[in-house]
Amino acid sequence: MTEKVLSGRIALVTGASRGIGRETALAFAKAGAHVIALARTVGGLESLDDEIKAIGGSATLVPLDLTDFDALDRLGLSIHERWGKLDVLVGNGATLGPISPLNHIEPKHWERVFAINVTANFRLIRSMDPLLRASKAGRAIFISSAAGSNANAYWGCYGASKAALDLMCRDWAEEVRNITNIKVMLVNPGRTRTRMRAEAAPGEDPMTLPAPHEITPHLVAMAAPDWQETGKIFDFPRRAVLSFRAPA
Repeated sequence: MTEKVLSGRIALVTGASRGIGRETALAFAKAGAHVIALARTVGGLESLDDEIKAIGGSATLVPLDLTDFDALDRLGLSIHERWGKLDVLVGNGATLGPISPLNHIEPKHWERVFAINVTANFRLIRSMDPLLRASKAGRAIFISSAAGSNANAYWGCYGASKAALDLMCRDWAEEVRNITNIKVMLVNPGRTRTRMRAEAAPGEDPMTLPAPHEITPHLVAMAAPDWQETGKIFDFPRRAVLSFRAPA
């Protein structure tokens, strides 16, 4: 993509040091956005910054653990003081947690999965909502999973966290619908060639899976000012925007 459809836009991407987050940060920078790249791994962020500079883009690096909730609040204040707005929020950072029978999961592992996959995104919504409202076209994108809507043995911890994320973001979409310029989307990337997928399915041939960069053109489109869908999920395997269905 050569068109600068995100020119002048400020985009925060969590989990930006690898996988879908890294490729999203690169794609956004290439499309003209200034990327606020958040991740725990300093080395991964510095490598990302080098790549962004090499393609003529710009980034601000934020080495931060998503469970440091007070730091997420401070980040919102810092963004306000520097730019006065946020145009795009991508909630990508997540953890897999144990693939295990529910009765075997230790509470500390359950709590960490929910802290990263759900509570951190709640804190981001809480902190970034005013900044997205200050944008002429605020866009929020959260990486979901089919595990959040399909019942699978041993996936209860991760699946429950993604189900919670889905409903939380859909609720927020309804709260800001028609009274702000914010559009909120969820994204199911499907099986993708990432480290998390390798952890979940170690016997799977990764070369049979789509690479993370293959989804990024769709994320760029959702981050652009002309995107109008909200409260829905983009299903990458089907290349389709889907409405959530009520129980039969």
